[in-house]
Amino acid sequence: MTSTFDRSPTTEGFSLVRNDLLFRWQRKAGLVPEQGLGVGRRALFWSLVAWLPPAVWALVSGHLLPEAGGESLLQHFGVNVRCLIAIPLFIFAEGVSHKLTTTLLPYFETSGLVSTPDWPRFHGILRDLARLRDASYPWIVILGLIAATETLPLAFADVHELNWAAQEGGGTQFGFGGWWYLHVSRAIFLVLLLAWLWRVILLITLFFRIAKLDLQIVPTHPDGAGGLGFIERFPKAFSPVLFAISAVASARWAHAVLYHGTDVQALKMHMLSLAIVLLLIFALPYLVWVAKLSASKKQALLEYGSLVGDHGRLVKRRWIEKAPVKDDELLSAPELGPVADTVALYDAVRNMRAFPLGKQALLALAVPIAIPMLSVIALQIPIKEILLTVLKAVA
Repeated sequence: MTSTFDRSPTTEGFSLVRNDLLFRWQRKAGLVPEQGLGVGRRALFWSLVAWLPPAVWALVSGHLLPEAGGESLLQHFGVNVRCLIAIPLFIFAEGVSHKLTTTLLPYFETSGLVSTPDWPRFHGILRDLARLRDASYPWIVILGLIAATETLPLAFADVHELNWAAQEGGGTQFGFGGWWYLHVSRAIFLVLLLAWLWRVILLITLFFRIAKLDLQIVPTHPDGAGGLGFIERFPKAFSPVLFAISAVASARWAHAVLYHGTDVQALKMHMLSLAIVLLLIFALPYLVWVAKLSASKKQALLEYGSLVGDHGRLVKRRWIEKAPVKDDELLSAPELGPVADTVALYDAVRNMRAFPLGKQALLALAVPIAIPMLSVIALQIPIKEILLTVLKAVA
């Protein structure tokens, strides 16, 4: 079991995905090359494993294409989106996450946030997280959860979604295509989905431990987050995952709207609930920083308020009261400058965010969730009306 950073010639540093148990197993199976992540080949392989056998069975048995009096595989968008879009996106997100974590985590050092005396502790945190990432027991839990759903498969699956695979006479007796989807395709999807939930927990743990260091927060930093603005790029790793989850749910809703007369209005609460849950889960790693940034801002407001006050009193004494100022070091300090500059410093502290994510980062989480849902709404509501509603909401 590897406990140190992966230091291949092409990458260096801690990766959220590289070298975990699933990754090592795929490398032994030849799906991951010695160098790189093999994202393309893995996305294609697992997508075809999930979708091709049911599709071939449906074609042979006459359940692939729409026909009168029955339901076809191609009409059940949720099945196809799960296999052909969600599974590849989960794997594609691994490549995005790997690049972001290996690129951005070293910035804690190079930016000066982690001071030189704390470098050993910072490296220790990354080594501990690498051990946790590479451990087997999280994957045992994941497989256990999936095995539990296998004991009562229909309790965790939409039976209607499998109508295309029903044997003659209907009911819950499915042909090979339905069996494969229930026990193989769905398992692949769930493994990749739960793997991402585990990675969210890893990122929460990582940020929590880093936040406990004596970080050199700069309250006047122009990024508005005390120098932690680079964290805003991390949510991009979750964008494909969020789009995949939203797309699967939206595909099933679209089937209900098109083929079963479901009113889009009846789905609004379902959509809103899913959006809120997804945003909360995938924003949790960044909530870790709220306490740290809030404390830094509170302290800085006192310190910079005192500094601006001292500076202002000296200015008043010299230029308003016309009194001699013996010690004008504060007035002549070039880094402070005129009164306007000291006020700007205090304003920068006052405008510092306690939550490190700005609008662009929040959009990286919200937009991938919204796009599939808006496509369902567009089945009954004109696009123009939807766009006007969205613009009014964000304006």
